[in-house]
Amino acid sequence: MRKLGITLTLLLLELTVLFAVSSEDTALLKQAEESTSFKDTDFAAEYTIVQSKPGQGQNATYAVLYRRDKEETYTIVITGPDDDDKGKGYIQYNSSIWFFDPSDRKFTFTTKKDKVEGTNATPADFTPQYYTRDYKIEKTEDVNLGNFKCTLFYLTAKTKNVTYSKVQLWVSKDDGLIRMKKDFSLSSQLLRTTAMPSYQKINKRSVPVTILIIDNLRGKKINNKMQYEKTQITINNVSFDKLKDVIFTKAYLQMINE
Repeated sequence: MRKLGITLTLLLLELTVLFAVSSEDTALLKQAEESTSFKDTDFAAEYTIVQSKPGQGQNATYAVLYRRDKEETYTIVITGPDDDDKGKGYIQYNSSIWFFDPSDRKFTFTTKKDKVEGTNATPADFTPQYYTRDYKIEKTEDVNLGNFKCTLFYLTAKTKNVTYSKVQLWVSKDDGLIRMKKDFSLSSQLLRTTAMPSYQKINKRSVPVTILIIDNLRGKKINNKMQYEKTQITINNVSFDKLKDVIFTKAYLQMINE
């Protein structure tokens, strides 16, 4: 019995070492998190959101995003393509997200999990991520993702106030940028896959050129092959100039629709 106890103790020690998270891994995750946030400046950019539905073709939505990360606030203004879409918007402040429809000039409470204009993107896709605050690192792996040498993080939510309960995150080792993300339910069902293969460097800050989102719950079989809905977000005309305070108010969305 004593020998068995010693063997089990050694096995547990080996497993602890195997799955231990190094300080380098923790630092890399923090770097990846910080790459999504611009707390020392305001941020604005134009977004082209193209959704592809299997067998139905594509449709595009155009928007302008304004962010003030130090106050955890943002405003999204839909600019097209149709007159019916122009002026719609989203605003987050005081931890609440509101959707504005100029047709009835009403604000409706929404969440960061809701779809933006019926696409596969959510408001959370346009905002900073807080992986070290909201998730626990279960384990890591060294992997190759195409030409990128990455650390693969297996994350589990520490709070209910997250969009997804479990996340797998591929972070390139040389620059700490997120290259791919898989979102899972609490039961480990794959919900979405997001890829950010390339970044643009602006004022020493890194902003994705494109973001490709695959919705692993929405799709159809075509020629006996499952094809999922996809949304590609292209980011242009990035600015880190100071923004007017009024932009981050409900009054702004009402004003631009007068």
